[in-house]
Amino acid sequence: MNSRIVYGPLLSRRLGRSLGVDVIKNAGSKKNCNYDCIYCQLGHVESKLKSPEDVKEAVTPEEVSESFQKFNKDIENLDYTTFSGTCEPSLNLSLGEMVQGIKKISRVPVCVITNSSLVGREDVRKNLAQADLVVATLVSGNENTWRRIHRPAPGIALQEIIEGLRELAKAGAGKKLALEVMFLESETGKPLNSTDEEVEKLVQTIRYICPDEIEVLTVSRPPAEKWVKPVSEERLREIAKRFVSEFGDEKVRLVLKGKNKRGKVLHRDPEEEVYALLLRRPCTFEQTWQGLSMGPGRLSPVLEKLLGEGKIEKIDTETGEYYRAK
Repeated sequence: MNSRIVYGPLLSRRLGRSLGVDVIKNAGSKKNCNYDCIYCQLGHVESKLKSPEDVKEAVTPEEVSESFQKFNKDIENLDYTTFSGTCEPSLNLSLGEMVQGIKKISRVPVCVITNSSLVGREDVRKNLAQADLVVATLVSGNENTWRRIHRPAPGIALQEIIEGLRELAKAGAGKKLALEVMFLESETGKPLNSTDEEVEKLVQTIRYICPDEIEVLTVSRPPAEKWVKPVSEERLREIAKRFVSEFGDEKVRLVLKGKNKRGKVLHRDPEEEVYALLLRRPCTFEQTWQGLSMGPGRLSPVLEKLLGEGKIEKIDTETGEYYRAK
């Protein structure tokens, strides 16, 4: 089954109701990235991309605009259009042009979610600066911890990322940089990034970068490594409190499961829409029907058909039963 460039809408803990845009075609691979994160909801990367120049089958700005025009007219009440999905968006060097194209079609704010790996490149920063909001990952200020969590492709260095984020934070009026700090724990007993020492190093690093917002959160979907566990809400609140004491309440956002927002969606191909969503984000039954505004009665036969055809699978986790593309 072919996956569409524009997909969703989906419900995000951070962005509300969002329409997704995927900018690398996933022929032959479920995931196109230069990281192999231990917490990624899409599983492992079969072959890590080293740079944008290694990307094959990159989506073009024209394809994005055409797909967005067709899909956007069927959806109401969006909070964001978000570049994310099965790839790291900044690997496509036409990203800035794509953002500009969507802004000509829609007044909905544009967000890019990035793993921050390429922000040391000036051309990548210029592309990201076209968005209204950039949500950039920063899991640690320590090189060893950062490498253990992200398992990056060769040639990527944490200090270059930190310097690049500092430059991106200066993008100018009307632009916003939010740092996503994903805190994790391990069943193995070996600390990851939620210890007091790691938090203090993050405080020091974030102070140097000077972002507009810091998002404190933990994993909520099945991770790539089964030994990765979410940090308790109590510990997250402690960390958020420490960040607030340093950066102020207006800059720190504790991201927990919240209320869902629904809107109207005209469904032209329910099977393709469900598959496109699950390809980018494993979802529970409730998350799927709420995100797509499809209704439980209409969604059930679609899921059963996709399961029967072997296109998706059902997985049981500590946080619930999820569906994901195979």
